[in-house]
Amino acid sequence: MRGLARVNLSMANNLLSVWGTIGSVLLAILVLLVMITVHEFGHYLAGKILHFKINEFSIGFGPALFKRKRKKSDEVFSIRLIPLGGYCSFADEDGLEEEQKEETAPEPFAEEFSENATEESVPVEEIAEAAPEEENPKKRKKKREVELGKFNDKKPWQRIIVLVSGALMNYILAVFLIIICFFAYGQTMTAVYRTAPIEGIPTEYTEENSLQDLDILLKANGKSIYLTTDIAKAVNGKKAGDTVKFTVSRAYGVVWETNEKGEERPSFDHREVITVEVKLRSDVKVKNSADLDSVWGALGIRQAESGGYELASSSYRFGFFETLGRSFMYSFKIAGSIFKIIGELLTFNLNITALGGPVTTIAMTSKIASSSFRGLLEIAGFIGVNLAVFNLLPIPALDGSKVVFTVIEWIRKKPISRKVEAVIHAVGFVLLLGFAVLVDILQFVL
Repeated sequence: MRGLARVNLSMANNLLSVWGTIGSVLLAILVLLVMITVHEFGHYLAGKILHFKINEFSIGFGPALFKRKRKKSDEVFSIRLIPLGGYCSFADEDGLEEEQKEETAPEPFAEEFSENATEESVPVEEIAEAAPEEENPKKRKKKREVELGKFNDKKPWQRIIVLVSGALMNYILAVFLIIICFFAYGQTMTAVYRTAPIEGIPTEYTEENSLQDLDILLKANGKSIYLTTDIAKAVNGKKAGDTVKFTVSRAYGVVWETNEKGEERPSFDHREVITVEVKLRSDVKVKNSADLDSVWGALGIRQAESGGYELASSSYRFGFFETLGRSFMYSFKIAGSIFKIIGELLTFNLNITALGGPVTTIAMTSKIASSSFRGLLEIAGFIGVNLAVFNLLPIPALDGSKVVFTVIEWIRKKPISRKVEAVIHAVGFVLLLGFAVLVDILQFVL
């Protein structure tokens, strides 16, 4: 009976683990769905304000689970089966419908001057009776203001506003989530968990010019730290023995205790913010955003037995206005890191395996979002900024590319062939999808 009980308990634990994994994945999908829906709502909101005719606003792809049509505007709101996206469909968004009409339109006045046309005289009285009664100018003006137009019938600047509004909405939500996170929990900062011992290295390295256990890194060379790349930038290119000024929150009276599981855990009396002239223990040469080993080695951080360095993340609270300012600056830093990574990829300084596709993104999001509500806020804010920036890149099929085509039309006073543009976007979408799948495959193969 005891053996059976142990088996049942093991099965229950495995089942709970499976359900926990499924729940984490569903949470990650929900985060992505919300972010994409917010993006499409940005397009929708700008379209409504500028009187674009909208055919459908959909949450998800695939077969419709729910549909509702508004009688006044003929807009359709739908919820679809596959919760991995959504769309806001504008009337004749690709412009092919209008271009096809122009190609098949008859020559003007062809009917009047054809051989079979007959001319009939119409009394002036009948024309007067058939003419509609003249509308009140105020009513006519009001009617014209609410008239809905097709996407490509609108002015270029109006289309550009609609195109960028999705990314703008993503960014606004992301900053809002970052602000909530920073005020509620503090900003997540890079911290030293354990430092390498100074015994056995030259005597000029002392506790006074070295980082200590549990130091939280706040500034490097007087500049605030937001990402690990800020630390790398401060020390990159420097030689062993050079000094770098760090502002740190230092723990005093650190004691390492061993718990029942044999794990070492620290305790400390209090913290103070101090400035330390850190003497680098080795040369620093950073190749790309993922190559930070030389940075941690130079700063004297201990290497872990499992590989890597003994770093940690720690919350740190700043003042009200500083927290507000740092929230915006943090979002700018995330956006800047995207452009930096793209540049490193194009110059072959960064391996493609450093990226992640949809599967990797969902896996990472599920892990972080399910850890805590704070993790959920952080990853949602991070994804929001990434979506905003990525969608504005001039890559075919993305909003940024459509903005480029609209600007070209604005300058030329006429559009590039809508068919050519549609083919370019279609090819771009296939290539993007293929690239995303390839990146995920490489994560598992290499």
